[in-house]
Amino acid sequence: MSSWPKISVIVPTFKEAENLPLLIDSLSDLRGDNGMDLELLIMDDDSRDGTEELVASLNQRWIRLVTRTTDRGLSKAVRDGLKRAQGDVIVVMDADLSHPPESIPALVASLMDGYDFVLGSRYVKGGSTSADWGFLRWLNSRVATLLAMPFTNVSDPMSGFFALRRSTYVTAADRLNPIGYKIGLELIVKCECERVKEIPIHFSERKFGESKLSLAEQARYIQHIRSLFIHKYGTWSHLAQFLVVGGLGTVVNLAVLTLLVALGARVNTAIGAAIAISMFFNFLLNRRFTFAYARNGSIFKQFLGFVAACSLGALLNYFTASALVAEYPGLYPQIAAFIGIVAGTGVNFLVNRFAVFKSTKYRPD
Repeated sequence: MSSWPKISVIVPTFKEAENLPLLIDSLSDLRGDNGMDLELLIMDDDSRDGTEELVASLNQRWIRLVTRTTDRGLSKAVRDGLKRAQGDVIVVMDADLSHPPESIPALVASLMDGYDFVLGSRYVKGGSTSADWGFLRWLNSRVATLLAMPFTNVSDPMSGFFALRRSTYVTAADRLNPIGYKIGLELIVKCECERVKEIPIHFSERKFGESKLSLAEQARYIQHIRSLFIHKYGTWSHLAQFLVVGGLGTVVNLAVLTLLVALGARVNTAIGAAIAISMFFNFLLNRRFTFAYARNGSIFKQFLGFVAACSLGALLNYFTASALVAEYPGLYPQIAAFIGIVAGTGVNFLVNRFAVFKSTKYRPD
């Protein structure tokens, strides 16, 4: 009797019919040589490249093909596969043979040793990539890894080759909302995986077909990082975004002021115009990004509320700085002004977060 648990291998595909026979042969060897109770779920995004005919011709009960015609995308295909998986252990890998199927026993064995999440890593000792991988691909991977540092300390969180128990996935199944192509990081964060292990692998170049990585996918990764920040850090993530927008608004304010003065406008007029334009700029960015969950609300009401909140913050800023200067005559006015700005910004954020852009849904985090 096999000591291995039942394993579901999820492979998202789009136009990978040329690679699938080689992958299936390797997985078939694992079933025979290692005695693994293994099922293969091919989650195909309606490739129409012969994948359906290939699977039908094999007629293997352990291979299941799901042709997805709506809500397509790599991470969404994996999420769909996670829901359909019947194994006690789930392994996710690419179809292009960049991930070595022979490393699956090591991934599963580590889970059996008590780890929550195990991934195949290019960057731990013993791991490697193809010699022709290229500097730009390496740089892209490293930058993406740096962006993931607030969530995990593993060296290769971008890996698409990983394993976890089905019971671990179930704990966060209703909270998964992957954007783009890196669902592994999503699972580590939202399943709250504390014991994560990396297994060294050699990352190979694909045998056939073309890479699906594009600038659009990289942009979606940035969106995904932002989404994970909001999930993990809640209100603090909104405050960080609010401060970034405020910094950009300051740049806009100074640029407009400088331009108007250069065009001959009166200084007071230029100051007023710069404040109005930067305030509108801040409103649009905060509505689109910082408080995106509320952007379906009335834009007119939200703008009036935003102006009122900023006015309240400005008054608090003024009176705080004035009071400090009056109370401590020797205090540098710049220090008093800075403290006033901090106080005013804090009020601006709190009023905007909980009154102007309040959420209509209860968020546990």
